[in-house]
Amino acid sequence: MMPSNLGYSLREAGKHFRRNWSTSFGGIITIFLSLFIIGLFAIGSIMISNVLGTVEDSVTVRVYIDDSVSDDDFQAFADKVADWDNVRNVQTISKDEAWAEYSSSLSSADDVLEGLDNENPLPRSLLVEMDDSSQVADMAQEIRNDSDYQSYADGGDIQGSVQYGSEEVERLFDFTSYVRIAAVVLVALLTFVAFIFINNTIRLSITARRREIAIMRLVGASNSFIRGPFVTEGVLQAIIGAVLAIGVLEIIRNVLLPQLASGSLSFLNFNVPIQEFLLTYAIMIAIGLVIGLFGSAIAMRRYLKV
Repeated sequence: MMPSNLGYSLREAGKHFRRNWSTSFGGIITIFLSLFIIGLFAIGSIMISNVLGTVEDSVTVRVYIDDSVSDDDFQAFADKVADWDNVRNVQTISKDEAWAEYSSSLSSADDVLEGLDNENPLPRSLLVEMDDSSQVADMAQEIRNDSDYQSYADGGDIQGSVQYGSEEVERLFDFTSYVRIAAVVLVALLTFVAFIFINNTIRLSITARRREIAIMRLVGASNSFIRGPFVTEGVLQAIIGAVLAIGVLEIIRNVLLPQLASGSLSFLNFNVPIQEFLLTYAIMIAIGLVIGLFGSAIAMRRYLKV
């Protein structure tokens, strides 16, 4: 797609930049705004994914064990579950630990315990963490189907003694799935809109020089020779627009994000690895080049027809 007469194309593109600076500036601003929005949305999507990933990682299965089960059998069952596929960690929670957890959320816990004759009513439990938390329903069912658990379930309640907040978890994963699909669709839409904008901008530039193109065709210039300066101009506009967009995103990364991370929004995960930014910048440049190359080439077609 790049012109073979690159030196001539660069000189002519430079002349067109100077002679038609307002049109060229408009093209650069169009690409800058389009790529900036794409880059900003891409980084925002990464942040949202980090937050959602943190929430997803907090999804666990709580398994309540009957008091009649011995400590050795309780620990043996915990070790057994820890060896299953998709199990990252199994935490054993004693009756005392369960009460401490409960009492930390209830100011009148001591009064409740006195009303129970100081007998802790809470059962022991296992807290199962998974590598892939989206499989939480399958994990809960696997525990219920286990022969050992069926005799260990608190109060013999096989279904009720395995809890993971099924309805809330299903809504969470549905939401995260929709967010990720929406991110892909919106980035694709923004890329298409940017392509249309730069195509129209270059078309205006070509229209303003249609007499020059007609003369070049009359003297026998080839299509590639005529197309070269316009394609080069489109690529230069794309590169300049991409560099400006990357510059603004770098200001946001180094100035704005640290302030947000230490401010009232510190509960959100603003820690985006530099590799993610570099990948986003590379994609922005690639999108800009594609827009510049194909936008100018397509805009030229009607003027190069025999």
